[in-house]
Amino acid sequence: MHLDTPSRELVADLAEYALRWPEEAGVAHAFAALLDDAVDPFRRERLAGHFTASAWLVSADGQRTLLTHHRKLDRWLQPGGHADGDRDLAAAALREACEETGVAGLGVEGGIFDLDRHWIPERADVPGHWHHDVRYVVRAGIDERFVVSDESHALAWRPVDVVASDPDADPSLRRMARKWLARMAGA
Repeated sequence: MHLDTPSRELVADLAEYALRWPEEAGVAHAFAALLDDAVDPFRRERLAGHFTASAWLVSADGQRTLLTHHRKLDRWLQPGGHADGDRDLAAAALREACEETGVAGLGVEGGIFDLDRHWIPERADVPGHWHHDVRYVVRAGIDERFVVSDESHALAWRPVDVVASDPDADPSLRRMARKWLARMAGA
């Protein structure tokens, strides 16, 4: 299959991620293999699974993360959503963070921060399907005011260390919080 520039960049970013997180190399390789599918994996209509993009949205000082109480899934998660054809997943993650939080002055930092493949249950006329979620660090500026969108019940800034140790938090949130704390400790 001929890969366009954003897809080639995604393949390179996934390879770099596999080197940085060897215990997650299998996940990174599975995400890269999705690009070889004849049906566009950047479109939600691909019900065998498709790419989504999320933001690990952190405060300017990196001590807190902004979480959304997702209206459809009824759980606290990071902002994110469907790529809807956008092959630049970092841009899609930033777009979703802006749309879902209303926080001004957001910016993406670095390459892929985390990968997560998770099942989305059947809902109304959409069968259950897999999300291949590519996650990026998005940092807020000085103004951390947010606006709750129609996609959320609520938004809340939470200390990253609290998320990392919260047994009730989504396992992927705890994993991202631990990764973030390790990065902050190494900085």
